[in-house]
Amino acid sequence: MSTAIAEGKTKLVFDVGKGRVLLVFKDTITAGDGDRRDQMNGKGEINAKTSAILFSELTKGGVKNHFIEQKDERSLVVRKLQMIPVEVVVRNIATGSIVKRLPIKEGHPFDPPLVEFFLKDDARHDPLLNYAHMEHLGLMRREEAIEVERLALAANEVLQDFLDPKGLVLYDLKVEVGRDGSSLMLGDELTLDSMRVRTKSNGEVLDKDLYRRGENLEVVKKAYVRFLEMVSN
Repeated sequence: MSTAIAEGKTKLVFDVGKGRVLLVFKDTITAGDGDRRDQMNGKGEINAKTSAILFSELTKGGVKNHFIEQKDERSLVVRKLQMIPVEVVVRNIATGSIVKRLPIKEGHPFDPPLVEFFLKDDARHDPLLNYAHMEHLGLMRREEAIEVERLALAANEVLQDFLDPKGLVLYDLKVEVGRDGSSLMLGDELTLDSMRVRTKSNGEVLDKDLYRRGENLEVVKKAYVRFLEMVSN
C-alpha cells in the first residue's frame, strides 16, 4: 500500500516501497511563486506523458535521472531521492528573469550555455546562489555543485538535440537534483512548467510563459498539447 509523503504545488508523492516513489501530476498551474493558481483540465496527464518522454531521452543519452516508468495517465514511478532544495537553470537564449536582473537583452544567445543556481524558497522569491552560498547553507559541496552543473548541461544538450529536428528551440531549462546514496541524479519533472520552448518557424511560445503573461487556460492547454504531439512523433 502506498503512503503519501509529500505534496507540492503541482504534484503528489507516494512512497511505494523498494526505493521507489509515485509522482502523481495534478491539474494545477501556478505562477509568481504560487501566488497565482488555476486548474487546467488535463494538465496532469499532459505533464506526466511529457516528463516520461523527456526523461526517457535523457536515459538514452546517458544522463542519470530518477525515471523508471509511466504508471498510468498521470503518474510516474521514479527512484526515491533525497532532493536538494536548489533549482538549476540552464540558459541557451536570454529571456525571463535574467533580462530583468542583468544588462542582457531579450533573445541574446549564450554560447556556451549559462548555468544559474536558485534556492527553492517561495517566501524569498527563489534567490540566486553561488558555490559559496550552497556550501555555507549545507546544500552542496563545491565538487557536488560542479557535478550538478555537468548533469544539467548534459541534459540540456540531449534535449536540444531531441527538440531541434522537431522544429523546436529550447530557450532555457530548469532541473532539480537529488541524492541516491552517494550518487547525484536529476529528479522532479521535465515539462513546459520547467522549460521555455519556441517554434523554429515563427517563435511561437509553447510553454508556461503564456500563463505568466495572462493568456487564458484554453490557449495555454492548446500549447501544451501541441508540444506533446510534436515530441511524441
